[in-house]
Amino acid sequence: MVKYSRRFVQWIVAIVTNINLKGFFTGEIYTGATKNICVPGLNCYSCPGAIGSCPIGSLQAVLGHFKYKFSFYVFGFLMLVGTIWGRFVCGYLCPFGLIQELIYKIKSIKFSISRKFVYIKYIILIVFVIGLPLLYTNAVGLGDPAFCKYICPAGTLEAGIPLIITNEPLQEILGWLFAWKILLLGVFLMTSVFYFRPFCKVICPLGAIYSLFNKVSVFRYTFEKEKCIDCNLCVTTCKMDVKPHTQVNDIECIRCHECVDVCPTSAITTQFKLGDDNDEKSN
Repeated sequence: MVKYSRRFVQWIVAIVTNINLKGFFTGEIYTGATKNICVPGLNCYSCPGAIGSCPIGSLQAVLGHFKYKFSFYVFGFLMLVGTIWGRFVCGYLCPFGLIQELIYKIKSIKFSISRKFVYIKYIILIVFVIGLPLLYTNAVGLGDPAFCKYICPAGTLEAGIPLIITNEPLQEILGWLFAWKILLLGVFLMTSVFYFRPFCKVICPLGAIYSLFNKVSVFRYTFEKEKCIDCNLCVTTCKMDVKPHTQVNDIECIRCHECVDVCPTSAITTQFKLGDDNDEKSN
């Protein structure tokens, strides 16, 4: 039941955060008051349908501005959302995560991503989201939004392609950068057929930020060792390659709830809790 409820929430969030549907036909980016508000998931500011701002894009815009190097709002927003939900945002509130999951449903041989690759996203966060916007500036002193410009496949899919289709002037100035972004998008979409949420696991800097809060977020999981019968159903069910019975609230856990649903003894449960982490309980 939770599986279908999660999918419903994912669809609702994707639709509501991109409710400016006329933008997809006119090729105009919505600039209303809500564009000053960040949405929790990765959803490109330049998407014609977007009515809010992507926190990663907003963070780069502030870090790269010659007048501002710190945004209390963006950092505060990320800390607040992370403290309450952790990577629950990835599992329920990210439109690009939904897209990857839908592609993964295509019948094919499925593979797992080695654990050592999941740390690449922290390098992406430090270098492309924080480092380059701060250190590399153009002639007028503006930093380069490196992640959005050179990597983000969500921006290419949600903004780049729709804007190119509806704007002939943009079609005339296409160059190597757009070709590169299309290539990256194709790679991520293709690998999503064989790997569960590869972008989220390896590249996404927003997931990297929220993962830092997984152990201390108000919403988390609790594992009761005394109830565990070592059936390993939670391990074989987890598509994020987490071992819930030994790694509950791991940095890769997106709170999809599937381990909770499959546990025959209810050894894994959800909870809302303030204070220090206490993942394991014994009766």
